[in-house]
Amino acid sequence: MHHRIDDRVHFPLRQALMIATLIIIAFATWYVLNETLRSSGKDIAWYSAETSCDLHRSGCDVQLGEHGKLRLTLERNKIAPLEPLAIDVRLQDIEAERVVVEFEGRDMDMGLNRFVLEAIGDGHFRGLGQFGVCTREVMPWRIKVLIESAQKRLGGWFDIEIQRRS
Repeated sequence: MHHRIDDRVHFPLRQALMIATLIIIAFATWYVLNETLRSSGKDIAWYSAETSCDLHRSGCDVQLGEHGKLRLTLERNKIAPLEPLAIDVRLQDIEAERVVVEFEGRDMDMGLNRFVLEAIGDGHFRGLGQFGVCTREVMPWRIKVLIESAQKRLGGWFDIEIQRRS
């Protein structure tokens, strides 16, 4: 039984090349996914709510340029951390395939709090969400409402402060 010298030399080289190829593929996959997730909000036209709006008292509106209008209502007597919260979004003059609501800490990373709302019909979307708990007595949050349609992605944002439960 004769072994060729070529086989003994090429086998480790072949293994090293396969491992290098797998590492490159893994890195490329990570890079593409990372860029996709980081840039996911860059193609969204964002509009802010009126500063006088108070979501603790009533629903708030955002005019989405010439595209239409969005109204967000948080349906709960007292909005508090870790309490289930009914989220109600009504769209005017906008056709949406999907509406997603995100709660993010304005000056502190509070993790990913993302809620996909259910389409009720005629521009009406509902779902449940909840604010995370914070060590501060009062936590400033930003609520982002993302509207996705076949033609465009629009978003409205609202600022709110949530008091920690006693």
